[in-house]
Amino acid sequence: MRRMILGHTTEFTLLAVMIVLCIGLSFGAEQFLTISNAFDVLNVSAVNIIFAVGLLVVLISGGIDISFAVAASVVQYVTALALGALGGGNWAEGFIIAGAVGIGLGLINAALVYQLNIISIVATISTFNIFFGLLMFFTKGVSIYNLPEWLTTRVVFYEHEMPDGSWAELTLPVVVMILCCIATWFMISRTTTGRKLYAFGDNPEGARRFGINIGAMHYISFGWLGLMAGIAGLMQAHYAEEVVPNALYGRELDVLAATVLGGARLGGGKGSVIGCVLGVLMVSITQNGLNLMGVSPFAFKMIVGAIILIAITLSSARLDKLLPFLAKSTASRGSTR
Repeated sequence: MRRMILGHTTEFTLLAVMIVLCIGLSFGAEQFLTISNAFDVLNVSAVNIIFAVGLLVVLISGGIDISFAVAASVVQYVTALALGALGGGNWAEGFIIAGAVGIGLGLINAALVYQLNIISIVATISTFNIFFGLLMFFTKGVSIYNLPEWLTTRVVFYEHEMPDGSWAELTLPVVVMILCCIATWFMISRTTTGRKLYAFGDNPEGARRFGINIGAMHYISFGWLGLMAGIAGLMQAHYAEEVVPNALYGRELDVLAATVLGGARLGGGKGSVIGCVLGVLMVSITQNGLNLMGVSPFAFKMIVGAIILIAITLSSARLDKLLPFLAKSTASRGSTR
């Protein structure tokens, strides 16, 4: 147990901070610790978590991408138009189209980084503006409300009736989010490709000398984020029941901050899916609690930013400093051997 805790310092520290935060928020808003509110947080967080697990793969490989939210907006529009041309389509066609377009946009970033040797943050700042500019130019900022019925019909996988007669529901985006998390965890933790991504992100030159295909690492990581962005875009259209060109604009920095909060290292070679999910949930829980307490939305960014700063500081500290008894126990056990 101690070894597991010491090996996952960030995740356990972040979980402890979240528990303390939830207890504190429960005193400020009595409806905070309810099943209905917990389900609402999951439903609202689903799209950002899908974004985050995709971004995690890029961060592990040593890159950075801030164009994924805009790419998802492009995917929404292209998918909606394609489905209209197909006479409405269905869920299978929607996922295929969204995933394919998302991967294509991700591979554009990979090509810029690998083929043209452009620093990833510079490349994605460029594509961020290009994607969004093209989207607004061709759509003129007009939203699409006439979506296929299957896409706008609410899909509920679990529901629970509350004492007041209302219903707490877990919807399709949550289920898709869980599947995306499992797929990402399997890819980075249980495959050779995942081990290569960690090695490449931790030591690019060493990975190159070891024979790892550097180009493949770029295309796989950015392509995976593109796939997740495509799926997230489709889920956003389903959740909102409309396609709005700028609906996802600005989420990239929130997701990046939450992913780093969850333990992903900007320098590459470190990060986990569970930490990533906890990072996004912590930000969502904070915003939800402040909203229930009636705190002005203008204060959200300031308070959330402070909490992220504190949590990252605690997560960066050595666990043996935060929990001295663990360090003493480990040291005494080592001395008896």
